[in-house]
Amino acid sequence: MGEHRKLVALCTSRVYDTQIHGFIETLNEKLRTESASLLVFTMNSDIYWDETLVPAETYVYDIIPYEDLDCLILMDEKIKSHSIAQRILSRSKENHVPVIVIDGSYEDTIHVRFDYAKGFEQIARHIIEYHHARLPHMMAGIPGDVFSEERIDIFKKILAENGIPFDDSMVSYGDFWADPTREATLLLLKRETLPDAVICANDIMTINVSAVLEENGIRVPEDVLVSGFDGFEQIFFSTPKISSASCDSVLLAEAAGDTAVRLIRGETCTHRLIPPKLIPNESCGCPSMMWHAHAILSSFNNSFYRHQDDVRILYDISTAMETSLTPYEMASRIHQHKTKHHLTVVDRHLFDTDQNYFLIPKENMQTRNLHMINDADYAEEHRFVHIPVPDEVWNDQTVNEKESVLSGGYRNRILELTESGYPLIFNALDYLNRPFGFACYYFQDYAITDYSRSATITNALNMGIGGYVNLQHQRILLEKMDAMYKHDALTGLYNRLGFHNAYEKVFAAEADKGTPVTLIMSDLDGLKYINDHYGHADGDRAIAAVASAMLKACPDDALSARFGGDELFSVIIGECDPEKIISDIDRYLEEFNASIDLPYVIATSSGSFTTTLTKGYDILKSLKVADDKMYAVKNAKRDAGNYITSR
Repeated sequence: MGEHRKLVALCTSRVYDTQIHGFIETLNEKLRTESASLLVFTMNSDIYWDETLVPAETYVYDIIPYEDLDCLILMDEKIKSHSIAQRILSRSKENHVPVIVIDGSYEDTIHVRFDYAKGFEQIARHIIEYHHARLPHMMAGIPGDVFSEERIDIFKKILAENGIPFDDSMVSYGDFWADPTREATLLLLKRETLPDAVICANDIMTINVSAVLEENGIRVPEDVLVSGFDGFEQIFFSTPKISSASCDSVLLAEAAGDTAVRLIRGETCTHRLIPPKLIPNESCGCPSMMWHAHAILSSFNNSFYRHQDDVRILYDISTAMETSLTPYEMASRIHQHKTKHHLTVVDRHLFDTDQNYFLIPKENMQTRNLHMINDADYAEEHRFVHIPVPDEVWNDQTVNEKESVLSGGYRNRILELTESGYPLIFNALDYLNRPFGFACYYFQDYAITDYSRSATITNALNMGIGGYVNLQHQRILLEKMDAMYKHDALTGLYNRLGFHNAYEKVFAAEADKGTPVTLIMSDLDGLKYINDHYGHADGDRAIAAVASAMLKACPDDALSARFGGDELFSVIIGECDPEKIISDIDRYLEEFNASIDLPYVIATSSGSFTTTLTKGYDILKSLKVADDKMYAVKNAKRDAGNYITSR
């Protein structure tokens, strides 16, 4: 379905977890043999089966390019939400995309999962039959839980086959967790006869059983054998190392990869049950086994030592983004050596200045128009420091009608990135629990430190972009409040306070230059007549029309003000032709009168005065001179009989 390589999507969470990271690497290497590319859609948190909690980062599953996929792999237990899984499955079915479900079971999908019953039976038989435990005890999970009850039944079956009578005292419940397990183990220690083996339903309980026994002088394995189940990484770092049966995700990845390759080839596939791998270790008296734990420890040590530097640097980046003054400047702030190999795609509506994107009611949200604003490697390739994307990409005004990672102006770029042979990692971008785009990471290796850093970079982007939008909106609100405070509400001209503030700045800059300064005073003709005959609303409209004519006629940098009533004035710093400005005011009003059917004529009388701006300049005297000239014009109109306000 893809235009270049075959495309396989993986839906999961927490790619920096060693099990998930190993799954991705193993799966991708399988897919590379078929020239297929892996697109990983991941959250950075767990939902824990809480269907009432729908974090915004689940948006990452809404931007999957279903129409381009050849196969989709769903890690059901890692997403931990049936409603989200069903959302993914529904879209896949609509687009005829075959689905492989890992560790789960849904209709019309191919299941790849562990044979948990067989795995637990392996480790339990190892303790009872290989090590000949005759007084074994079962540390079960939650009473009534399906997995816990299944493992109890297996325990009973093995006892019966080995001639060991069972009674209920041979089972304790640790609820699959630490504290309940420790309490249950302490109760076990109060018995007159201790078991010679404790077989636990998972590794977390095993680690705590072993710890409580050792703390109370009971040696493991010399006095009591202990075993676990599921292959949790900490079993390799416990003392003693824990015997278990590993449900390592890498084993699932190999089967999932084989199944995906067969689907891509068009072959028929069936469900796969994978037996967990037995790990005999020190806690049952077997030789020490490390497996791949050294590599895990090395990776996490590396990650830990870099973590503090990453946090500080990414904090500085997000702060610089938040305090930027333009979207382009904000996007350029992302560049840093910690943020290589990723691109950023956001909804362009973020930058609409008339409203705060994150405060818009959800029912009023527009369809997201996704555009790329940053490609971290572009700047490096072109040796520029503050270039987030090429100009033609940044200024792309086309509307992206699809919300997927393979749409819009960035489609070709992402398809190009799939050619590297390494997975592309996608995170949703969200702020205040509202999604607004996505980040794509295109690492050139499988370094777990990079995978771990992707989560912190995504968080920095969320805070940086979200904070920028909030601060920009606050700036705009402050500017509007400032404008309301300093401007006349009727005309939009400066009020007294606004004019004095603006004038003082200009005076400080120009007073030493001997710059010409012109004052133009304009007064509406017949305001009392209009108010008395047609009402004050019409009088206000007439004043506003004169103000509009003055703004149009004067230079853009003129300081135009209304201190009250119908007297308006403009201060023009620099060379100008006051007679032409006054003529233009009259012309604009004539055009306004011709365009609107009013029973009266809106006209004004104007006067001007030009002098030189110096430190001793007295604006009040200049206003008085311009005012006198204005009244001379008004009186001349009356004397000549031209002071007409009615049609």
